[in-house]
Amino acid sequence: MSRSSKPMLVRTRLVSVIAVGVLAILLSSFGFAGAVPVLLSATAVVAAGVEAVSMVRSMLHRRFGVDLLAVTAIVATLAVGEWLAAFVIVLMLVGGEALEAHAQRRATSQLSRLLSDTPKTAHRMTGETVVDVPVGDVLVGDVLVVRPFEVVPVDGALVAGAATFDESRLTGESVPVGVSAGANVPSGAVNGAAAVLIRASRPAAASEYQQIVALVSGAMSSRSPMVRLADQYAPWFTAFALVLGGIAWWVAGDPRRFAEVLVLATPCPMLIAAPVAFLGGIGRAARSDVVLKDASVLERLAAVRTVVFDKTGTLTMGRPTLERVVTVAGGPTRQRLLELAASAEQYSSHTLAASIVDAARAEAITLTSANHAAESESDGVAAEVDGHEVAVGTLAFARRRAAEAAPAEVAGGRVVSYILVDGAPAGALVLRDPIRPEAPATVVELRQLGIRDVVMLTGDARATAEAVAADVGVAVLRAECRPGDKVTAVRELTERPVLMIGDGVNDAPVLAVADVGVAMGARGASAASETADAVVLVESVERVAVAVRIGRETVRIARQSIWIGMGASVGLMLVASTGVVPAVVGALLQELVDVVTILAALRATTGGTAHVRGAAPVRRSVPAR
Repeated sequence: MSRSSKPMLVRTRLVSVIAVGVLAILLSSFGFAGAVPVLLSATAVVAAGVEAVSMVRSMLHRRFGVDLLAVTAIVATLAVGEWLAAFVIVLMLVGGEALEAHAQRRATSQLSRLLSDTPKTAHRMTGETVVDVPVGDVLVGDVLVVRPFEVVPVDGALVAGAATFDESRLTGESVPVGVSAGANVPSGAVNGAAAVLIRASRPAAASEYQQIVALVSGAMSSRSPMVRLADQYAPWFTAFALVLGGIAWWVAGDPRRFAEVLVLATPCPMLIAAPVAFLGGIGRAARSDVVLKDASVLERLAAVRTVVFDKTGTLTMGRPTLERVVTVAGGPTRQRLLELAASAEQYSSHTLAASIVDAARAEAITLTSANHAAESESDGVAAEVDGHEVAVGTLAFARRRAAEAAPAEVAGGRVVSYILVDGAPAGALVLRDPIRPEAPATVVELRQLGIRDVVMLTGDARATAEAVAADVGVAVLRAECRPGDKVTAVRELTERPVLMIGDGVNDAPVLAVADVGVAMGARGASAASETADAVVLVESVERVAVAVRIGRETVRIARQSIWIGMGASVGLMLVASTGVVPAVVGALLQELVDVVTILAALRATTGGTAHVRGAAPVRRSVPAR
């Protein structure tokens, strides 16, 4: 059956065929019944020609059998004088196209809404005038006017005053966010009731909302392996139908029997069920704040057997607070140690660094600029501060620079940043990173979904890792590991496929080697990570369990829908081969099979967006290490 992707063309075909049917009824009513067979037969011939063109195009793309049954059925019914059945087949074909288009619109309504809301133009200030320009022409530094209730076109900063923005489509937060002058405003946020000025900080292609839209667009146009597999089955089904029709003709000695079998032979259950189900699954994931890069991710999610969590910012909140400062005899004082550490850490992007800097500023400590600074694979930073070489990082980081660095005695669940000054241990900062409230329940749900192993990777010390793992209910796969160690650990896992969830930027290598890489709480560059297969748009680890559940349910529904439709088609063909189903009735029954198949596949769009109990999603402003 032909599957037009152009809604206007589908509607035109349906309206034209219906108009022919109405005209045939009028001709019969006014005494011109003799013209009806000619009219309906001509319509069927034209439709067969259109289907034949579509069939040739499909064959050129190495897709066989998709339209052959439709053409053969129309020709066969006309050949045996069943012109009414031929017209009914045509009506069912165009009706099926319309039904499929409606099903796909329903399955992708959430994604289509996201794409339709994408700003196409921006209002750029040029001197004292405002000029509308394509969003792609916006340059970094341009001042843009965002009118009331408009979508912010590119990432930028508020120029002056204060404003409120609805960021729900990006963060899941329903309460508008207040923004002051100089603060960042993400693309995709909806402005409040007053016009504002923003200064573009990124071009459109690098802005957050456009990157999310690019992910969605790619997902909608992708084809899952199950969809491609269904296309491979279509030729065999076509051959089966032709052989069965031929046998029925030979046994009965009546060519009408061949036509009666073929009008019930539809490969649509295979060709429609999987695409509709997978588009529905992608849309359902989007409603749950999970954007998938392509349809194949759903199949991999359905097969996942091991889930690996990065600790900081995923199982924990990713916003540690300074608990105490540990000094050493003869070393810097507490205040001086915090000053040196914070001065070095202001050059790091790690969440621990941000917490240390915030703690120093909260105590009114003035930070000193460094002459040079370098971050080492996300496990520490070294800088020259006030003429001293200051290094701050994990125990492993410290021991690479000073073998005598000793672990601090701290309670479980704490994170320690060790400080070296001029190559000698000078103390440590003890921080506490609270566990996400929803993390334990997420692990329980993952196990209920059939996940066999749930483990954690972290660069923290083993004592800290084991304390967090015990609270959450996971095993520690490896502690005190660098990015390369994480890659090795995931590669060594034997219970596959493996899902890895991390930050999406610093965890890019390990996300790439996992069978399914998930970037959580992605903002900015994270949303466009080339290595992640899925992006969780809000800061809630339970969305991982939601994604796995959606993947499993989507694949199950796709398979069920295919077999429901195929079973019905084969059963009806076998009945028709006995001669008890007239060709006209068979054409109507064929469309009924399509309707049942589509309705079954549309179940993938439902199921809600239930979340694991826990705190509401929150945002973080600094990516975790």
